[in-house]
Amino acid sequence: MGCCESTFLRRPDSLHKTNHHHHLYNNNTNTNTNCVTQTNNGPSSLSNAGKDSLAGGAAGFPDFSEFSLAELKAATNNFSSDFIVSECGEKAPNVVYKGRLQNDNNRRWIAIKKFTRLAWPDPKQFADEARGVGNLRHKRVANLIGYCCDGDERLLVAEYMPNDTLAKHLFHWENQTIEWAMRLRVALYIAEALDYCSSEGRPLYHDLNAYRVLFDENGDPRLSCFGLMKNSRDGKSYSTNLAYTPPEYLRNGRVTPESVIFSFGTVLLDLLSGKHIPPSHALDMIRGKNILLLMDSHLEGHFSSEEATVVFDLASQCLQYEPRERPNTKDLVTTLAPLQNKPDVPSYVMLGIPKHEEGPPTPQQPLSPMGDACSRMDLTAIHQILVMTHYKDDEGTNELSFQEWTQQMRDMLEARKRGDVAFRDKEFKTAIDCYSQFIDVGTMVSPTVYARRSLCYLLCDQPDAALRDAMQAQCVYPDWSTAFYMQAVALAKLEMQKDAADMLNEAAALEEKRQRGGRGS
Repeated sequence: MGCCESTFLRRPDSLHKTNHHHHLYNNNTNTNTNCVTQTNNGPSSLSNAGKDSLAGGAAGFPDFSEFSLAELKAATNNFSSDFIVSECGEKAPNVVYKGRLQNDNNRRWIAIKKFTRLAWPDPKQFADEARGVGNLRHKRVANLIGYCCDGDERLLVAEYMPNDTLAKHLFHWENQTIEWAMRLRVALYIAEALDYCSSEGRPLYHDLNAYRVLFDENGDPRLSCFGLMKNSRDGKSYSTNLAYTPPEYLRNGRVTPESVIFSFGTVLLDLLSGKHIPPSHALDMIRGKNILLLMDSHLEGHFSSEEATVVFDLASQCLQYEPRERPNTKDLVTTLAPLQNKPDVPSYVMLGIPKHEEGPPTPQQPLSPMGDACSRMDLTAIHQILVMTHYKDDEGTNELSFQEWTQQMRDMLEARKRGDVAFRDKEFKTAIDCYSQFIDVGTMVSPTVYARRSLCYLLCDQPDAALRDAMQAQCVYPDWSTAFYMQAVALAKLEMQKDAADMLNEAAALEEKRQRGGRGS
């Protein structure tokens, strides 16, 4: 680690090769050197929780694992109610929790479905069924990655989908409703998921509805794997109102592949209407040629009548009373695929959610709260940590003469104070201006000010300027892990993942050194 003149443009080398979306901000820093970091640690490889590997799997999907109850308790803070993500909260018969694995080298987010006591009395039957569903791996499915069978506890572990359910986006949206093209994409992707499951010998899906459709980190819709599990002793295949239940299920209590098609038809009605309309009522309106009255008024006419007619016709076929008259999964895909009219627009754009950004891979050392926040690219958490840390890491970085103190200190500290207030209140552009006034005077150099201004630049979507400030913080305080952490986040924002991983490893190593008695926070 070291500093040399004008090295910002030379470190890392890949800066030359990256097409930046922002200008390089050349803020006056009154520091004559820019910082170069020589990282010795390569990117870490992810190891895994559970008894089997979670990093492998076909096409990059995680392998199936058996988890211990202790691991899942640690992931959910002992199944705290704060981690419940089920739509009905603790009232749901089988509660779903969000959790994060606490293995040192693998801190992936997971979803955990916790069945009621003795829902599956036979542990072998539960494990066999879980393994059967766990064999499925597809990009349209929120895949099952493990299970736990410990005493009376029966738990399933799946990939975590962070962007809510179709029900939330259709029925309880806040900022914008789902646009028409995205609704067509949801229909196709779920049809593809069902077709894949059917082709793999798992054609039965229990209680398919808008709550079973989840959105991943990129906004792509996926089918929850939990509905693929066979009915347990105390469970019901359909938890929704009987008006939405396939008629043959009401007759004999059995789920068939045709029952799944019926349920898919109800999801199509949800997508068309933006409401949960009983199928019988919708079919009466379709037969009466009142299709436009069924359409979601929140679309404000922004849809194709021809495409809507095709989807209504498909929904009508799916909802036929006689199971043999319904289409199969391949028919669903064949009908819906030609309707896709925005294939090049990412789902997150159509869904109106932020773009998912990859953080640097987790380093080999256990992470501190600051390291964890940086690895997750969680700028809000980083902000909270920097506010709490205040200026305790600046000690010993300045030696001022009495003359310098009397002439400039008051105005300079006042500028920094205004910057601190703005930073605390999340007025980041104001904080940048005030911290720049402090830095421009040049009497004091503060690594904390550089780190804070670096975060402000990140929050204002200026990663180049953020990287510059983080490197200046390192120049002032060469072994300060916060400076390295901020560089890691800026590099990840610039899509320079290998450099970001190296920097995150450096930061974690410095923190470990500090814990052994070295200086660096």
